[in-house]
Amino acid sequence: MATFRIVVSDPKSGKSLQREISERPADSLIGKKIGDTIEGSLIGFDGYRLKITGGTDKDGFPMSPSIPGGVRKAVLLSSGFGFHPKRKGMRKKKILRGNTITSEIVQINTVIVEYGEKPIFEEKKDEGTA
Repeated sequence: MATFRIVVSDPKSGKSLQREISERPADSLIGKKIGDTIEGSLIGFDGYRLKITGGTDKDGFPMSPSIPGGVRKAVLLSSGFGFHPKRKGMRKKKILRGNTITSEIVQINTVIVEYGEKPIFEEKKDEGTA
């Protein structure tokens, strides 16, 4: 039985929020890959569609879209995902997780691609202003 923390980002407002799911809804995410879309009703956002953009495993290693499967690999990076060089030509070996969601994934990052009728982020009313 899997438990995931899903981070939902809204590109329009620039805000994000977290929801935790477990049991049956979480098990339906196992096997999905980075770039797949899921229904927002899994986490209580009816009418929304979410695109998986990445995640993190139980030990903090980030998921990489370029590594197939759900394995960890040591990859030599010169720039980009997971490594930002300080000098030109600098390379470093980093451990990254594959692009498939497994039971070892803890956090899944998503972005909203299709909006529902009910807003997720409620606007705060200014109270007590004259």
